[in-house]
Amino acid sequence: MRVRGFGELEAVVMERLWDREGSTTVREVFDDMARGREIAYTTVMSTMDNLHRKGWLERERSGKAFRYWPTLTREEHSARLMREAFHSGGRSDVVLTHFFEQLSEEEAAGLRVALQRMATDEDAAQ
Repeated sequence: MRVRGFGELEAVVMERLWDREGSTTVREVFDDMARGREIAYTTVMSTMDNLHRKGWLERERSGKAFRYWPTLTREEHSARLMREAFHSGGRSDVVLTHFFEQLSEEEAAGLRVALQRMATDEDAAQ
């Protein structure tokens, strides 16, 4: 599974971190990943360090180790990807039309609720 903006292993690590609440250590991520694949602790450690250097993870020292957490939620990251696709996809009205045509009824209903919530929040702010 590859998440745009991440390498394959980075995407796996980010998914693991997004699935957790709060901060986590390299050891905890390694133990979780090692149950399903053969991987070295140092590989997980260097991947998490790379994600930190790229700004995707924050960290703080906790004893001899670091505790890491994502700088964006999964949903914030997805929204950023959608915005990038929207801006790089040509005419925005055509992009949106094609996007809307691909939505399921359930997704369209969720979008209508989100748009209504935004309109209500905007009205309340005025």
